[in-house]
Amino acid sequence: MHRWHEKHPVNLPPEAGGGQIRIIAGDWRGRKLPVADLPGLRPTSDRVRETVFNWLAPYIPGARVLDCFSGTGALSLEALSRGAKEAVMLEMATPAVKTLKSNLSLLKADNGQVMGTNTLQFLSKPCPEPFDVIFLDPPFRQGMLEETCRLLQDNGYLHEQTILYIEVEKELDPLPVPQGWQLLKSKQAGQVSFNLLSG
Repeated sequence: MHRWHEKHPVNLPPEAGGGQIRIIAGDWRGRKLPVADLPGLRPTSDRVRETVFNWLAPYIPGARVLDCFSGTGALSLEALSRGAKEAVMLEMATPAVKTLKSNLSLLKADNGQVMGTNTLQFLSKPCPEPFDVIFLDPPFRQGMLEETCRLLQDNGYLHEQTILYIEVEKELDPLPVPQGWQLLKSKQAGQVSFNLLSG
């Protein structure tokens, strides 16, 4: 079970319960959706998401998206809103899985799929068709990024043009990614480092 409190500080007001995510742009622009009420679980901030999706603008339309450690699903839902062909969300925490499925239903997004699974176990199996864009936002300070990247590379999840977004604690520098992956963009916001790479 993810220990969510280790991933991010809780910064939602008490009355927010599980809080909300807001879709920034695209077909569902301005839509607000509930977030599972799990300690410390929060979406990538609007400001960071706006920057990231400006980076990703050339790659999202028509893309197959894989969202590892999906959590709130903010990144996948933003991608689908902006024209991604499909999104597969990997999430282990049952309350988060239920909320993700509910939000996809609310949006009538039949091109989104939620897998209630341990991400590392899922990625240890061969992938029949590689993904165009992959989101990686693993639980902070648990040393999972390196193994996740290795499994993605070894088991066929990448093709030559795959783009990866990696969100980690800022002290994780340099990123423990496979040799040959190229860092395209990188920024920091507070305690978080967010990065765009080509696999």
